[in-house]
Amino acid sequence: MKAATLLEGDYNPYYKTYIEKVGDVALLDALKKQCDNFPKFMASIPKEKLTYAYAENKWTILEALQHIIDTERIFQYRALRFSRNDKTPLPGFDQDFYVPESMANKKSIALMIAEYKSVREATIHLFTHFDERILKRVGMASDSPMSVGALGFIICGHQRHHRDIIRERYLEA
Repeated sequence: MKAATLLEGDYNPYYKTYIEKVGDVALLDALKKQCDNFPKFMASIPKEKLTYAYAENKWTILEALQHIIDTERIFQYRALRFSRNDKTPLPGFDQDFYVPESMANKKSIALMIAEYKSVREATIHLFTHFDERILKRVGMASDSPMSVGALGFIICGHQRHHRDIIRERYLEA
């Protein structure tokens, strides 16, 4: 599946910018490429920048990385539920409650990289066996329709969004 094959009712319009960040690439290819590249990016972040926040009340880099991982877990869970034809509407989550409780600033970058790889490999394993019928299956999350395929592209686009923010506001500052 490619992002261009997603339909308007496959996701809340809020996620369009994330999906567009992925480009015209097959979903599994995008997931695998990021699994190879993102840990290298994480490892390249200078140690002294890991707990840096570019402004008051903004996350540190470690908190942003934990947010990426937490969000992938949540979207992976949604994809599992919808892929199994679970019609139960799923609630949203408030990222601002998750970040302070994550204790991300106490983690080493090596631990964060290992956690990321583990979560992403689980995402790849989950999506590997989804056929087009399952990727088009739609459930309800945060009071909006969401297809299994859209969840995969959102996972990729969300990661790219935060990588770009880390580069622009934390590393180039």
